[in-house]
Amino acid sequence: MPIKPENRDRYPDNWPEISHHIRFDRAAGRCECRGECGRPTDHLAADGRCRNHHGNPAYGTGSKVVLTTAHRNHVPEDCRDEELFAACQGCHLHYDRAHHAQTRKHTLAATRGQTMLPLD
Repeated sequence: MPIKPENRDRYPDNWPEISHHIRFDRAAGRCECRGECGRPTDHLAADGRCRNHHGNPAYGTGSKVVLTTAHRNHVPEDCRDEELFAACQGCHLHYDRAHHAQTRKHTLAATRGQTMLPLD
C-alpha cells in the first residue's frame, strides 16, 4: 500500500529493505494471511494460507497481485518481524478496514472542529 505523505516520517529509513525481507525472503512472494483479514475463507488454500502470489492474477478477481507489508498493530514505527506480515492488496485492505474507518471518523471530526480521543 502506498504510504501517505503525512505518515512517511513514521517509517524507518530502511523500510524498503524491511518490507522486501518480509515479502520475498520470509513469505517467498506469497500472501501470509491465514484468514485474519476477515475475508471469506474461499481465498485460502488447503494449507490455510491465502492463495495469492505477487505478480500473479488474484484469486477471485484476476487483477495482478501486489504483495504489501502490513502492520498487525497498525503502528508504522514498530517494524519487528512478529508485527509485520506479507499481504496481498485484498487481504491488507480487509485487515485494515476497521482502522481505516476509525481514521476517517477522526479526519471528519477534525474538519468539523470536533475533538476526539487519540487513535490507537
